[in-house]
Amino acid sequence: MSATSTSTSTSTSTSAFASASPLRVRAAAIGLSAMALVTVATVTAPSGQAAPAAAGRPGAATTVTTLKFVRNSADPQNSRLLVVRNNKTQAVFRAGSGLGRNHAKGRDECASAKGWLPAGTYTVGARQTRYNGNLIKGYAIPLSNKTCKNGRTTRTELFIHSEMTRTGGQGSTESRRWDGVGDYKSAGCIKLAPEDIKKLFRNLGRGAAPKHLVVV
Repeated sequence: MSATSTSTSTSTSTSAFASASPLRVRAAAIGLSAMALVTVATVTAPSGQAAPAAAGRPGAATTVTTLKFVRNSADPQNSRLLVVRNNKTQAVFRAGSGLGRNHAKGRDECASAKGWLPAGTYTVGARQTRYNGNLIKGYAIPLSNKTCKNGRTTRTELFIHSEMTRTGGQGSTESRRWDGVGDYKSAGCIKLAPEDIKKLFRNLGRGAAPKHLVVV
């Protein structure tokens, strides 16, 4: 196309645009602005990234894992620890907490080193398979501190654990050797049998790590 033709075409288009009604001019301008925004968004979007979902559109499914400890008042050493994913129970383990029904303080959540775990929600720490504490060894999950119902006593050094050596085996001393149901007693922690805490760890390894423990 020649320079003359270009000039004539441009002049004609400009004249037509100018003679259009104000409403049509405004609509055309809005259309051009929208096109410009789309162009800019396309150019500036990071390479290889999907476009953001529209408002109100559901995102990808998220798995939420929670631990739940159900205290058994009739027999605290026969309580239950549950693995719950997206509000569905996935696994149940026998567990104990405190010194039991035959101890005067066994069900007193404010009795440090004697009573069971206070009711409420705890933060769950990272799982450890070779924990090396003074009393607790091997498979262990730390829990946050908790102030009991009297509002004054704070229970500390809380774990989900068992009785085993640091490497997860059967030791020779009582605190490293699981002898049976009598070992569900604890100083307030949640205690599982060695084979059950290993199953718990395998179960938790198949999904999102739990962030919270709920005690009821």
